[in-house]
Amino acid sequence: MSTIKVKDGTEIYYKDWGTGQPIVFHHGWPLSGDDWDTQMMFFLQQGYRVIAHDRRGHGRSGQSANGNDMDTYVADIAELTAALDLKDAIHIGHSTGGGEVIRYVAKHGKGRVAKAVLISAVTPIMIQNESNPEGVPMAIFDEIRQGTGFTRAQYFYDFPVAFYGWNRDGKKVQEGIKHNWWRQGMMGSVLAHYEGIKAFSESDFTEDLKSVEIPVLVLHGEDDQIVPFNQAPRAAKLLPNGKLISYPGFPHGMPTTEADTINKDILAFIKA
Repeated sequence: MSTIKVKDGTEIYYKDWGTGQPIVFHHGWPLSGDDWDTQMMFFLQQGYRVIAHDRRGHGRSGQSANGNDMDTYVADIAELTAALDLKDAIHIGHSTGGGEVIRYVAKHGKGRVAKAVLISAVTPIMIQNESNPEGVPMAIFDEIRQGTGFTRAQYFYDFPVAFYGWNRDGKKVQEGIKHNWWRQGMMGSVLAHYEGIKAFSESDFTEDLKSVEIPVLVLHGEDDQIVPFNQAPRAAKLLPNGKLISYPGFPHGMPTTEADTINKDILAFIKA
């Protein structure tokens, strides 16, 4: 396996295939780099170098007791991109990975990143508070914490139904995708997943968004039941060079279930 050891000794696993302009994929909670299989294959065949890591505490990366927070996730990415000497890169993040992307670009990406894509992203901030009255109430995240921390196997088996919008009329559960979601989740550390809920729900990316001047594409499904759609136009408005594409009826997990559409829109953005 390909790994690097970051400064606190945690091993970060990554896949690195192909040559050409690099595209770096940042996965969502509680998954792994495997969630990008469809995109990795598509963009590899388009002539790009494709890279996907497993966030610390997720997938095949080390299960550290500490560092399960957004700033450490981003510091790990900075070490990985430096180790691989990635330049002129495209960074693409889904859900929690979208937050990771925009903070990485803001804090560490100068001179290394050409464009970024935020898909179903947690930006600018998810939690409901005085400055974000339309956000998600803390009680929802507390329920996710309880299920993740103490009944994880069953909770993760049920979670993909809303994630992929299979609870809507006329939709049918795709069993292979559901089991693959569960497999990825159960590979990771229950502690990292539990603590990661705070990272994706309470991190405020407002200033990061404002400071990123490179082109950023924001993609969001209008029927996202995990990260509300209202996040997307707010994030796009904060970006100096942002573009929003919304998709009626698409779910949170649209990079998997709607891969053909998503991949084509990302490719057009990269080539523009």
